[in-house]
Amino acid sequence: MTTIVNTAQAEAWNGYEGGHWAANQSRYDAVNSGFNEPLLEAAAIGAGDRVLDIGCGNGQLTRLAARRGRHATGVDLSAPMLERARATAAEERVANVTFEQADAQVHPFPEGAFDVAVSRFGVMFFADPVAAFANVARALRPGGRVAFLSLRHLRDSDLGTVFAAVGGRRSSGPASAPGASGPESLADPDHVRRLFTDAGLTDVTSTPVDATQVWGHDAEDAAAFVGAWGPVRSALDQMGPALASRARDALTTAMRSFEKDGAVRLRGAAWLITATRP
Repeated sequence: MTTIVNTAQAEAWNGYEGGHWAANQSRYDAVNSGFNEPLLEAAAIGAGDRVLDIGCGNGQLTRLAARRGRHATGVDLSAPMLERARATAAEERVANVTFEQADAQVHPFPEGAFDVAVSRFGVMFFADPVAAFANVARALRPGGRVAFLSLRHLRDSDLGTVFAAVGGRRSSGPASAPGASGPESLADPDHVRRLFTDAGLTDVTSTPVDATQVWGHDAEDAAAFVGAWGPVRSALDQMGPALASRARDALTTAMRSFEKDGAVRLRGAAWLITATRP
């Protein structure tokens, strides 16, 4: 792997967090795949396009992009997730795809090598987002397109409702202060426009998109899965055994409100960010 500047992220995604996502590939895809079609439609990938997928994780979006374009390259910090991505691409016989372990903020992408850059929730964690988006912009040809998904504020989603029922976002769910690296770092469209403009991109838009996210087959299953998700697990570990047990019980109770037809379905809320390299 080339130079890493997002060292805390690299540690997390090559430790428990990345291992959990790799081991639960189908479950995380069930959570996020409802956003695939709006993202791919916005990316408008043509048969001759070369696609760069930032923070590709287990590679579902990369494979979908490869099927639409000439070639897709997925980059991520996580060795466990990239191993899963390569194995799945081989199983599905998607040959026009490459996966690289790299920090997209500083990786020396060939200039102008890609027509489209996409990301499904992989761009909220850069220590220096302007530098990262400028680096991605350089990797695009003039006129190249960006289509990224970032999280809206947690309060805009059903998961925010669940965490509030448990006892508030601060103690139970992932969050980030405005402008700081983290899940909600790109939740303000004005902030996003400034970042992307400073990075040299134009025609920046942020469009709200909702999608159904399947978190489990019943409340107990969904609560156990969410409780093992890295940010929530970390918060629970800091509570102490008794308080953590009560929080898990409250999480199960909150999930029960979303049980229907053999699954726990929550409404997810995202921004679909598009931009152009001039």
